[in-house]
Amino acid sequence: MKFRKLDKTVIDQFKKLDTGCISDAMDRIGVPCAFYKIKPITPGKIMCGQAFTVRYVPCGQVKGTVGDFLDDVEPGMVCVLDNGGRDYCTVWGDIMAKYAVIRGVAGTVIDGVCRDVKAVRGVDYPMFTKDHYFVTGKDRVEVAEINGPVSISGIKVNPGDVIFGDDSGALAIPLERAEEVLKIAQDIEEKEAVIFNAIENGVSLRDARSRTGYHHLQTKEVKEG
Repeated sequence: MKFRKLDKTVIDQFKKLDTGCISDAMDRIGVPCAFYKIKPITPGKIMCGQAFTVRYVPCGQVKGTVGDFLDDVEPGMVCVLDNGGRDYCTVWGDIMAKYAVIRGVAGTVIDGVCRDVKAVRGVDYPMFTKDHYFVTGKDRVEVAEINGPVSISGIKVNPGDVIFGDDSGALAIPLERAEEVLKIAQDIEEKEAVIFNAIENGVSLRDARSRTGYHHLQTKEVKEG
């Protein structure tokens, strides 16, 4: 697994933001990022870390396994599991959630479903999926690749990309654009704070937004020349 490790301060700064500001920042640079229909299983959690990716395929005549990859996930990373959007079998449950907490894993995103919701919430684990269902993935799907490119809701994720999630959903930031996106997202958040302050002090919404260029904060940048 060879990719650039981000300084912890970058991850910590992202954790102070939200999906809205980051998504707008990604729109500004013209890069799709949002994991469509991926929602938090455990509410109230902020998830942020670099991606550890796993891709699943349906089992063939010889059954493979759903894998013991958690032993290799470093603390602070996010497990990004591409189960092809399958909603008829799970690739994550109570044992994995409890072990992930012990390992210091930052969270999990699944293009598919999880199970054992009570246990996942019981250990306060950041889990983001399309839904939950109880049928096991064992003997139905198997690990095809670890730490290769995967797809979550049509968004490509490479190992090391920054994964962020909150109550509104989850998204991916390409590793090579992480610092750039962080700076833009912080600028957007600051301008929104100016708007909040202005309307609390009697300024109209129209004027407050006009002062900050609100309607174009997310507009894709056009480079001249």
